[in-house]
Amino acid sequence: MVIKKMKGSLYFIHPIKIAIIVSRFNYFINENLINGALDTLLRVGNLKEEDIYIVEVPGAYEIPLIAKILSKSRKYRSIITIATLIKGDTKHFEFISNTCISEISKISIKYEIPISCGILTTENLDQAIIRSGSKMGNKGSEAALVSLEMINLIDKISKTSLKKEKY
Repeated sequence: MVIKKMKGSLYFIHPIKIAIIVSRFNYFINENLINGALDTLLRVGNLKEEDIYIVEVPGAYEIPLIAKILSKSRKYRSIITIATLIKGDTKHFEFISNTCISEISKISIKYEIPISCGILTTENLDQAIIRSGSKMGNKGSEAALVSLEMINLIDKISKTSLKKEKY
């Protein structure tokens, strides 16, 4: 028995548009995440600057609403979300992170658009710095890679389904 496997690639030769939603809260961290995402989209994804649309929101809590509006517009093949949530002494961190990530997932499924999560949820500032481009890579770049791969995978699945082939 031969098991067929399908996966997305990261390189595009056709024009696609991607939106990035970024929180202004903790922007000194988020700026590194945006730079990582942009570098990946331009160099790995072969996108042009004019194919990338960045929307700034006040905080992570506002990301799902903008993600929904952008998803409904059908102008973008994918959305990348970027924010940094650092745990404090209250439950605010849990409420915001749980709500934000849960709603983003629901929007992605409802509108059938990949929304990649470049939202850091860390215990402290040092962890956020490490995940935004120092010792543990750049989570913005990783979110961009996820976006590119998911767009490609969805395209492959759509083409296979249209041909009514068994895969």
